[in-house]
Amino acid sequence: MDMRLKFLSDNMRAIDFGMLSTRTEGGAFASRPMSNNGEVDYDGDSYFFTYDQARTVADIEGDAAVGLTFTGAPGPHGQPPLFIAVQGNAELIRDKAMFAEHWTAGLDHWFEQGVDTPGLVMIRVRAARIHYWSSADQGEIVL
Repeated sequence: MDMRLKFLSDNMRAIDFGMLSTRTEGGAFASRPMSNNGEVDYDGDSYFFTYDQARTVADIEGDAAVGLTFTGAPGPHGQPPLFIAVQGNAELIRDKAMFAEHWTAGLDHWFEQGVDTPGLVMIRVRAARIHYWSSADQGEIVL
């Protein structure tokens, strides 16, 4: 594993929500908060759950190119937080076995029937490029 990916994985543990950005059919950008579901052994793939009728799904069906942004908490002595910007491609998954591989108990709050929730869709974002900034380092990882 690239040591910079390990750095990001180790530091993303405290970041639950990020912003997922898609391009609408009219060409505008649409962003919405999404939970990374505690999946912090980051290898360049991110997983999110939503409903099939969500605008996000329609956007991805039209254009799979997406962006993710994450911001950590400021450091204990006022240091700037970790900032992460990911460019990648999204894939829509409707396979319950794959849902189960990425399911966490906290998702039951949003999807009461678990992996059997009608219309459930998992979004996998495969990173192509990651930019990061922290008080100690900054860089770009091309995958």
